[in-house]
Amino acid sequence: MTTLSILYDLIRAIFKLVWSRRALEREKNEGADAVDCEVGVGTSKKIRPTSANSNAVKLSCELLRVFVAEAVQRAAAIAEAEGVSKIEATHLERILPQLLMDF
Repeated sequence: MTTLSILYDLIRAIFKLVWSRRALEREKNEGADAVDCEVGVGTSKKIRPTSANSNAVKLSCELLRVFVAEAVQRAAAIAEAEGVSKIEATHLERILPQLLMDF
């Protein structure tokens, strides 16, 4: 199994976890709302599972890969400027605000 396919499977699993948690929260919130108000005919929502096609997951994987590579490169530059050969959490903390603004 290649690194890219492992990343692809990981991203898909993360998406599914987030979608299932949001669906549970929605069901819980709709249950609370149903007690407070009367629902008219034809106003109920069909709860459908959320999914993404393979191209969307591949694109998300590539975006995450580029994001991580850029973060490592920027943190390495900070570490090198400090004369340290190992990237530490503080280096990532320093580059994160600008990195998030750039992406």
